[in-house]
Amino acid sequence: MKTLKLQTTSRVEMVDMTEPIRRVVRESGVMSGLCFVFCPHTTAAVTLNENTDPDVRTDFDRALAAAVPRQGPYVHSEGNSDAHVKASLIGSSVTLLVENGKLVLGQWQAVYFCEFDGPRSRTLVVKVLG
Repeated sequence: MKTLKLQTTSRVEMVDMTEPIRRVVRESGVMSGLCFVFCPHTTAAVTLNENTDPDVRTDFDRALAAAVPRQGPYVHSEGNSDAHVKASLIGSSVTLLVENGKLVLGQWQAVYFCEFDGPRSRTLVVKVLG
């Protein structure tokens, strides 16, 4: 198991974590198996999405902001209720295939850390099983 550290720079952002996760897979020596990526934060998430057109990330942010506005009829008093809801909607983990020592991803896919309550120091936990 490996913990990846990252520093987010804005309240909401998507950070491409594909290369650091690929490095963990390579270092594991596993040739065929599974790679689990887990986000241990209640106001952040992890997902797969397109890695070529940055407009996709903008659209993602706009769609989530429309669905879960920052100011809403929330009861939670810390001012980050929207971040908690967005994190639960997106999810705290992804499971990826490993074959021939490499992540199996679609041509346009990347693994993104989704920050909804930054900027903050964050972590992703990666476990590779053969």
